[in-house]
Amino acid sequence: MLTNTTVTAIIADDEPLLRHHLNKALGEEWPTLEIVALAENGQQALELIEQYQPDIVFLDIKMPQLDGMSVAKTLAGQNSDTRVVFVTAYDEFAVQAFETNAVDYLLKPVSEKRLAQCVEKLQMKLSKKVPSNGADVSSLIDQIQQLTNQTKPNYLTWIKAVKGEEIHLISLSDVLYFKAEDKYISLYKQEGGKSVEYLLRTSLKELINQLDPNLFWQIHRSSVVNVSSIEKVKKDFTGKMAVFVGGTKLPVSRAMQAKFTSLW
Repeated sequence: MLTNTTVTAIIADDEPLLRHHLNKALGEEWPTLEIVALAENGQQALELIEQYQPDIVFLDIKMPQLDGMSVAKTLAGQNSDTRVVFVTAYDEFAVQAFETNAVDYLLKPVSEKRLAQCVEKLQMKLSKKVPSNGADVSSLIDQIQQLTNQTKPNYLTWIKAVKGEEIHLISLSDVLYFKAEDKYISLYKQEGGKSVEYLLRTSLKELINQLDPNLFWQIHRSSVVNVSSIEKVKKDFTGKMAVFVGGTKLPVSRAMQAKFTSLW
């Protein structure tokens, strides 16, 4: 554990909400960490790193002008002492590459538990003065770039939703179902044993194109469900079908019933 040592960091992310969220979370998990600057793109991140020479940079992979991979590769080529923590929404295969290279990373949306683990790891390495391994970073970048060049679609893993006057970051794995209303989409997730509604400012058509079809099924022209959240499927004597998700009964249109026919 670090004591009586000022550790500095920069957060680089093109999403203002995510910069704010990570800044706040780090303040709670690591109160003595000094966030010296916030960057909104890769070029600005490089300039701020050169200016402040921080101990750590929390680096979003997808940013305009220069992406996080290019920034990290530049730092590795300069033998920079700044330790890189990638902040990413990549899938499990990319995460395996992170872990194999022993490089610090955080998955969006950042959980308290994962952030605590990352902070502990950073504090240990900094206290023991373990150098940042540029070779590890370069190897990691090559692996991730190969993964991202594959044809696999980049589906959403988290989403921004509104509740009251607040904007929330919600993991797609926590979503029960989406339901389209007149001018907006309602997102429902389980909280404290009940289904809680959030609002999205997008069309259902646009949303569906960003969801993994193996995980989310459109069961009606106005409803999309998280398959893993389906509790049961029932068909009445007239042939009408419905699924139950989070205690809510959702009708399945006849055109969509083929997804469930193997159950009978």
